Amino acid sequence: MKTILSVRDLHMRRDQRELLFVDQLDIYEGEILTVIGPNGAGKSTLLLALARLMAPSQGQIEFMGQPWGQISPLDYRRRIALVLQEPLLLKTTVAENIASGLRFRGANRNLIRQRTDEWLERLGIAHLRNRQAHRLSGGEAQRVSLARALAIQPDLLFLDEPFSALDAPTRSRLIMDFKTLLDETRITTLFVTHDQDEAKLFGSRVAVIISGVLKQVGLPEEIFSAPLDEEVANFVGVETILPGRVIENQQGRVICETAVGNVEAVGDLAPRQSVRICLRPEDITLTIENGRKPTSARNHLHGVIRQIIPYGPLTRILVDCGVPVMVLVTRASAEEMNLIPGLEVALAFKASAVHLIRH
Repeated sequence: MKTILSVRDLHMRRDQRELLFVDQLDIYEGEILTVIGPNGAGKSTLLLALARLMAPSQGQIEFMGQPWGQISPLDYRRRIALVLQEPLLLKTTVAENIASGLRFRGANRNLIRQRTDEWLERLGIAHLRNRQAHRLSGGEAQRVSLARALAIQPDLLFLDEPFSALDAPTRSRLIMDFKTLLDETRITTLFVTHDQDEAKLFGSRVAVIISGVLKQVGLPEEIFSAPLDEEVANFVGVETILPGRVIENQQGRVICETAVGNVEAVGDLAPRQSVRICLRPEDITLTIENGRKPTSARNHLHGVIRQIIPYGPLTRILVDCGVPVMVLVTRASAEEMNLIPGLEVALAFKASAVHLIRH
């Protein structure tokens, strides 16, 4: 797999304060690397640094195998494209905005016309060709900004939360259209987003930055199902984390002792290892307490509903099992079971749904 951008020991500092540290990061040809993390974690700092709009305090960066020091900033910027949260358009027509990146790179007239026409069509804005940029809606303006970036066929595309300022219907339509375009073009992309659903939808891989440190990089299913530590687990939606200790391991069947009883998991941890037991709310099944095991799942807890929180088409249920456990059920299921605070319920979850973190 060809490496487009390689980063080692990157430090970004301001006034002697560390803004970002990246030990190691590689971006591969044709992939979409989505970058997530809390607000202020350093996601945009990473993007601006790799777009050469902020100077690193320390580190080694290579672009297509060539050290940055051997590539002039101007030559590098001619090979990348950047789309920000707020579209930055010229005070001219839509077509001229899309053509501007190609003109900057010295493309000939025929190529400019061809690419401009192509991306007007592909982003569904051909009818806006002669409209002035200041007369566009937010969604239209962002489509123009994306068309301008894609028209130059960059070696590397940087996206900094390009959909976050849009209203929900506009955002939804643009996301699906743009996902199709990225799948078709296979442009190598670094995509910063605060939205974890966007990260899962777009990401070939996902990188997690927390408190200015790149914590984990992996496939989406690895990041969301097997977080590296408690900080990552909390951020990616693991809402129940129980302290425990491994007391038995029989050929990958791990038994952990916890305050609410033994929990069975799958893993290779040795007895006496302290762990944190991670459970996602959607992996837990809730039924009305009846004294019987509700499913064939290996793990069972019993508790009392303390809080019911509407969550779009779902309902979040906080259950007191001696420790708080969060469960997600559909709104229809919650209504059918007539769930109310104070009701005794049974919880079940599979051993394979448990993720163990060494502690």
